[in-house]
Amino acid sequence: MKKLTILLSALLAVLACSKPAPQEFHVIPMPDDVTIADGSFKLTGADISIDENLDELSIKAIGRFADAVATATGKPLDGKGSGTIHFGLNPNLAAEQYFVEVKKDGVNVEASALNGFVYAIETIKQMLPAAIYGNKKAKADWVLPCVTILDQPRFDYRGMHLDPCRHFWSIEETKRYLDVMTVYKMNRFHWHLTEDQGWRIEVKKYPKLTQVGAWRDGTVIRKDWDSNDGIRYGGYYTQDQMREIVAYAAERGITVIPEIDLPGHMVAALASYPELGCTGGPYKVWTRWGVSNDILCAGNEQVYTFLEDVLTELIDIFPSEYIHIGGDECFNKEDPVPWDSCPKCAALMRKLHIQPGPQAKHYLQNYVTERVQTFLNSKGRKVIGWDEILQGKLADGATIMSWRGVDGGIAAAAKGFDAIMTPNGYMYFDYYQSQERDKEPFGIGGHLPLAKVYSYEPYDGLAPGVEGHILGVQANLWTEYIATPEHLEYMLLPRMCALAEVQWCARDKKDYKRFDASLDHTFEMLDAMGVNYSLDCRGLIGLERKPARSDAELEEYLSKKDWGW
Repeated sequence: MKKLTILLSALLAVLACSKPAPQEFHVIPMPDDVTIADGSFKLTGADISIDENLDELSIKAIGRFADAVATATGKPLDGKGSGTIHFGLNPNLAAEQYFVEVKKDGVNVEASALNGFVYAIETIKQMLPAAIYGNKKAKADWVLPCVTILDQPRFDYRGMHLDPCRHFWSIEETKRYLDVMTVYKMNRFHWHLTEDQGWRIEVKKYPKLTQVGAWRDGTVIRKDWDSNDGIRYGGYYTQDQMREIVAYAAERGITVIPEIDLPGHMVAALASYPELGCTGGPYKVWTRWGVSNDILCAGNEQVYTFLEDVLTELIDIFPSEYIHIGGDECFNKEDPVPWDSCPKCAALMRKLHIQPGPQAKHYLQNYVTERVQTFLNSKGRKVIGWDEILQGKLADGATIMSWRGVDGGIAAAAKGFDAIMTPNGYMYFDYYQSQERDKEPFGIGGHLPLAKVYSYEPYDGLAPGVEGHILGVQANLWTEYIATPEHLEYMLLPRMCALAEVQWCARDKKDYKRFDASLDHTFEMLDAMGVNYSLDCRGLIGLERKPARSDAELEEYLSKKDWGW
């Protein structure tokens, strides 16, 4: 009996090694269908075979993979080893679907388009030692486990947002952001390019937008609204630089969606061209955070010429189907706005038969939105707007980005509009990750730990039958209080990893325990990339990674603070 027990134990140990449990398969987001077999494939010196029908960008993606392998292993994929990695075109697979089969004598990768090949490569890289993400040779066991994977995303729209207006991010920093998005199979980069605090895009027809609007005379110190540091701050992207980002993203299967926020969040534009406002100014690029009551004059026909000119140049740079037109926070609750006393706006409201009352300005905003939407539609583009554009009446064909919780997206779907879910309670990565704010870098407020991001379910609260109107999920990273790449990456990761599983994995495939077990490998990958990240989920808080308080200490700490959550 004792011998039988030993034999059974040995057999179980062998099985455990040859067929790892799901949490030992450290790929984020977890692929849809994974079958692990015995054995492994030795990567070093393998040959690469590429289907002659593959497109140029797919071939470039495979080339980047081959270069990464050569760098990490110190040996090129030149066929001097054993086995072949074959990349083949399979038109029967969906555009973002891919198939990977690893056997002892070779690897077969199939996809029908660029995105499928990019995602297959990222899955393969995550199955390798983390040093594959570095830039130097590393001593490691360069083998792939034998496995069969058939994978595709749950949502077509898998976005990540970046705000370069409050704090400016260079082209190289932006590319680094796109690199991390690529690892986690995201396909939309929402670039928020205009704000009260800075205009960030070159528009050749309106040079003052960058001569004046791209620069502010100082930046508010924390939340002391009546002071600033007095340091001139700003920057902008030339049209060539924006095209460079569009091309870089496209090579990685990412579409860049630019945002021109209108008719609010436009003080930088008004400072450049004061005739676009209701009062004529003078205006000044804002040095404080928050939202100005000064907005574009809805009753001034010159405003629509300006917007169409700007959007025409933007369309020439960004080939994306969608253009984001903002539409948020035009009205600070029921506070007066220039539209209320503007003769031009009053004349337009009479012409449109908009009755006076609390809804009047929302209907007037709908007119602005519809004018811009009609223009963009005439150019073959579609609009996305923040959920405020649902107030009043909204023209067909607009897509809603639900940020003030989930209600905007639920209401949009019920009315037959498409929606992208980005609720601030789950998807605002500028919120604190820990409750121990004294250890965290200063921030805007809120509390959004990793587990809460992971817990988000985009279909919750929807009426039956309207799920198809939810195009996908996005997280937003606003940068009022984020001024360095180290801090930016700290706020982004690993919450972006949790976002990736919300976007990619079917509801029944999500498993926080399995996800958490994969994070250690992800941290090694990020270390190899030289990317910073939070270790709050491991009990180390802030940029300095200080040990977390005990439960009792935390309770005492929180009892002494009024955080206003």
